[in-house]
Amino acid sequence: MVLQVETSTYEAKTQEIAKQLLAATQENRSFFSSLRDQMRWDDKLLAWAMSNPGLRVQLFRFIDTLPALHSKSEIASHLQEYLGDESVELPAALKGMLNFANPDSMPGQVAATTVGTAVETLAHKYISGENIKQVIKTVERLRKEKMAFTIDLLGEAVITEVEAQSYLERYLELIQQLVEASKNWTPIPAIDEADGELIPKVQVSVKLTAFYSQFDPLDAKGSEERVSDRIRILLRRAKELGAAVHFDMEQYAYKDITLSILKKLLLEEEFRQRTDIGITIQAYLRDSEQDTKDVISWLKERGYPLTIRLVKGAYWDQETIKAAQKHWLQPVYNEKAATDANFETITQLLLENHQYVYSAIGSHNVRSHSRAIAIAQTLNVPRRRFELQVLYGMGDKVAKALVDKGYRVRVYCPYGELLPGMAYLIRRLLENTANSSFLRQNLENRPIEELLAPPIVKEEKNSLTPNSSLQTPNSHFSGAADTDYAEEEVRTKTAQAFQSVRQQLGKTYLPLINGEYVNPPEFVDSLNPSNFSEVVGKVGLISVEQAEQAMQAAKAAFPGWKKTPAKQRAEILRKAGDLMELRRAELSAWMVLEVGKPVKEADGEVSEAIDFCRYYADEMERLDKGVNYDIPGENNRYIYQPRGIVVVISPWNFPLAIACGMTVAALVSGNCTLLKPAETSSVIAAKLTEILVDAGFPKGVFQYIPGKGSQVGAYLVNHSDTHVIAFTGSQEVGCRIYAESATLKPGQKHMKRVIAEMGGKNAIIVDESADLDQAVVGIVQSAFGYSGQKCSAASRVIVLQPIYDAFVQRLVEATKSLNIGEAELPSTQVGPVIDANARDRIREYIQKGKAEAEVALELPAPEQGYFIGPVIFSEVSPNAVISQEEIFGPVLAVIRVKDFQEALAVANGTNYALTGGLYSRTPSHIQQAQTDFEVGNLYINRNITGAIVGRQPFGGFKLSGVGSKAGGPDYLLQFLEPRAVTENIQRQGFAPIEGAE
Repeated sequence: MVLQVETSTYEAKTQEIAKQLLAATQENRSFFSSLRDQMRWDDKLLAWAMSNPGLRVQLFRFIDTLPALHSKSEIASHLQEYLGDESVELPAALKGMLNFANPDSMPGQVAATTVGTAVETLAHKYISGENIKQVIKTVERLRKEKMAFTIDLLGEAVITEVEAQSYLERYLELIQQLVEASKNWTPIPAIDEADGELIPKVQVSVKLTAFYSQFDPLDAKGSEERVSDRIRILLRRAKELGAAVHFDMEQYAYKDITLSILKKLLLEEEFRQRTDIGITIQAYLRDSEQDTKDVISWLKERGYPLTIRLVKGAYWDQETIKAAQKHWLQPVYNEKAATDANFETITQLLLENHQYVYSAIGSHNVRSHSRAIAIAQTLNVPRRRFELQVLYGMGDKVAKALVDKGYRVRVYCPYGELLPGMAYLIRRLLENTANSSFLRQNLENRPIEELLAPPIVKEEKNSLTPNSSLQTPNSHFSGAADTDYAEEEVRTKTAQAFQSVRQQLGKTYLPLINGEYVNPPEFVDSLNPSNFSEVVGKVGLISVEQAEQAMQAAKAAFPGWKKTPAKQRAEILRKAGDLMELRRAELSAWMVLEVGKPVKEADGEVSEAIDFCRYYADEMERLDKGVNYDIPGENNRYIYQPRGIVVVISPWNFPLAIACGMTVAALVSGNCTLLKPAETSSVIAAKLTEILVDAGFPKGVFQYIPGKGSQVGAYLVNHSDTHVIAFTGSQEVGCRIYAESATLKPGQKHMKRVIAEMGGKNAIIVDESADLDQAVVGIVQSAFGYSGQKCSAASRVIVLQPIYDAFVQRLVEATKSLNIGEAELPSTQVGPVIDANARDRIREYIQKGKAEAEVALELPAPEQGYFIGPVIFSEVSPNAVISQEEIFGPVLAVIRVKDFQEALAVANGTNYALTGGLYSRTPSHIQQAQTDFEVGNLYINRNITGAIVGRQPFGGFKLSGVGSKAGGPDYLLQFLEPRAVTENIQRQGFAPIEGAE
């Protein structure tokens, strides 16, 4: 069904104004068809990008890489790598230029210079200056053209507190210098005053998240405090100097908290009467109309107007991809027409409330501006309360036409070094060259009726729907969605879960044997590693005799469970997954308190456990169909049957997900399963037990048997009735299990199958083309997330010589900015390690590191729990102890290498092969890493932890483990015996032949 946006009273006037504006912008313009011959190289690049989608992608990737390339040879070789790709159809002029044999050759140098200069020229089109002096020159030129301005500071992402402080200081300096310069500016009534009121000549635009490097909606209170302190300083200084401040809007995750912080701050006595401040609404967000209504209501309460800048929104691709990856509802409209229609709706809403709000309508679409003007004229909106805005370099002709018609126009001027500004440049280029862009359509001489037609909206499903076109196309499996802590009600629910769990601390948990909770001979306290005086629960440890009882119960239950249809077993798994989803916040809280895992990471682990239940249920149903290899006269069936009894020995570091994954894989395959969890995480395993029992696993089929590994674990590993041992833990214990399982015990009539995941010494390579903002953030997460206590965590970073020093400096500052504290606190990024033994062992490794490398950073840590502050060693030898042995703590070795080949050799130079990473924008390096980097899971240009079931099946080789990848299509095969059944179906020479009469 197609909905036409209502043709309102404003439509005729909109069309009339738009035609006048369009006529003014189209004068003296060359046709698109003849552009290529007349244009300079920068224009040619844009024209080619518009006409060739494959070239557009590769060209923009190349431009993104350019800031990291420091020589003409590097530029030339990357040009060839990106644009020489087979998927790219090159225009003749570009093909000729790239036809050089060697990047160091003269033609290579010429190509590098030509394209480098063209990109720099392009950047100058959209970036108003590289320093304040150049910006002042730009704004003085704009003022001569009767245009006002707002200045936005470009730069590297703010990932350290030093950078956040610098961001504030640079803005204070910018305002100071602009105001100083403005004293010599001749007043221009068209932009400096309206309705008898003076308008500040100087305006700056700032981003809230840049005032605090650890800005996070989960830590709403902490983020608000840190950001508000810096904003107050900025607003006070701006008032002293007479400058205006506008707050930009960023990604959707930050929207609610941004609005909340500004609403609170601007109601404070000191700022309540200020009218020289603005906030931003993005029309591509489905909830932006409601947000606008809420802000207008708040402004009515405040009693003093503020500016609302209305824009379409600049992060559409990012928001769409993130929602698809996270299985979240999509916050942006899928169709551009829906955004345009919403933009017009909100424009009307703002202008109809002009007594409470100053409207700033930001667009390059002539129709959008004309619509605003039509409404403003009809409603007699005072001049002070309405202005039009364009981006620097984007809507020059539109802006001039608007000024000529007597409207106040403000140009949004980004400034900063060209190279760090590339991310901004690419957003502008994408916008300029998109098929749906008004600027492009106007350039291509589309009919006026088409350009100015009201937006036609295909009715989208209810707001905030997942975009099905972006779901994984080659997989029917869709994972559980992590909690979105940007939502306030979710944060409230999380806090309530902690209150509820805290009331249950100290309870006793008994082993489950043959469907009964039994009294064990011994109990052990499970402690909160953030505060070891707090007992999370008392766990009963079984004896060897009770282990034998559990084994006999499993043997008795096996024949019945084996015969239970696979579909029925799968349904029990799905029910377990649903129960976990219902108890998600509670399960997260138990993990935070028992194993010290920060809230977000605990929530991700619940998702993983749910995914294991649902994925393995699907997989078992797939395998249960078997395979037919029939031929005429003979039926051949390939089928699977369960192996028997599985002993699961699970670790404490993923106490729910890994315990659940190994257990439910064994169960759904038809095996009876005994779960022996790590002692330090047995309370969480007891919670998993409650869920599996409630889901409907029969007695004896699943049993929960916490006990000492050296006694109960060893007994069950060596038991003659054990068929499969699924183990995750240390290499030492894993190798011992492997050796002991190979020995045939008296009465044993089968070979045992061992599945063992035994850790890693995981490396991330950073080459000279890497995006350092991205690399530093990803490496900090990979190394120090959950205090480095993941088998997938990064413990080595291998950095190429040219960028080594710059990288280490930023890595150190970013790590210094992390919050270390109790896992329960929403601000915490680095919590405790698991227990006193782990803490002492890690400290020993730190001492070894000090003897063989330089300490780049050693952070202090709280005393009351098992805390260790992150430690970074630099100038580490590839053969040092801290480069070779798994430490399992927040300790990172940074190794310097001369080139990429050496980097790969160092990365592969340990006994492990679990996870690895590469940060690079060099296609040949990415290609080589995929074949030569010896790891089970390789991650390129992202962090190396957090594998997702059915998307990144997890597991390694060499001494990292044995067995198929968890969460992948081969995993269940390890718990099954394959069988082939052949039947001769001829009788007296007769057999049915398909298709024959």
